[in-house]
Amino acid sequence: MGNICRSPTAEGVFSHLAGSRQLAHRFDIDSAGTHAYHIGDAPDLRAQRAARDRGVEIKHIRARKIAPADFDVYDHILVMDDENYSHVMEICPDDHQPKVRHFLDYAPHLNEREVPDPYYGGSYGFERVLDLVEAASEGFLKATLGNQSTGD
Repeated sequence: MGNICRSPTAEGVFSHLAGSRQLAHRFDIDSAGTHAYHIGDAPDLRAQRAARDRGVEIKHIRARKIAPADFDVYDHILVMDDENYSHVMEICPDDHQPKVRHFLDYAPHLNEREVPDPYYGGSYGFERVLDLVEAASEGFLKATLGNQSTGD
């Protein structure tokens, strides 16, 4: 929602994954929130610490709110939960609605649809977010690039 926990973590994880496979040039990766709570702020320090512990740096990311132009710019708009999905669909032009999906749609083996918001919890919540977005990032990379993502 505020673009300081889950979405910058996902941006960082996916950017790291694509970069480690020499595929970063194939993607324009960005994150945004559905609310203007934290515009311009860096990710939550707990999210930064958890990501850094896994070799992912996100301190450079700054929160922003999703903009109408995003629907024209991006091929995929991935959301973390049902509430954000609803907010995005409210502002999404009809012809771009197929672009909007839950991020965990790309990790069906997890049998979860939503990445839980870790903001009000302890460090375990940030670790859980990382586990989920790592799995979804792998799935998204494979879905968008097929065998190119694994080097096959």
